[in-house]
Amino acid sequence: MKAIVSVIGKDKKGIIASVSGLLSDMDVNIEDISQTILQEYFTMIMAVELGQSKLSFTQISEQLTQLGAKIGVEIKMQSQQIFDAMHKIAMTDNN
Repeated sequence: MKAIVSVIGKDKKGIIASVSGLLSDMDVNIEDISQTILQEYFTMIMAVELGQSKLSFTQISEQLTQLGAKIGVEIKMQSQQIFDAMHKIAMTDNN
């Protein structure tokens, strides 16, 4: 299963290392990553593959949420199907 992980918060050292380290520990593969800093805010979107993980989508999502609280950022995970559907609707509404 593919998913989209988003990370948003005040920029600080170690965000990428913390998130990617946790995903690796859970056997989640990062397939693509984009990150930027807008003023003092860190933003990152990752496309990930959950197929090798022994954990459920819910368990992975909960651990990411807990990590976000610990390091002071907001981490959300959505299935790629839901993410794609939401953006198709948004694109249709704009036309």
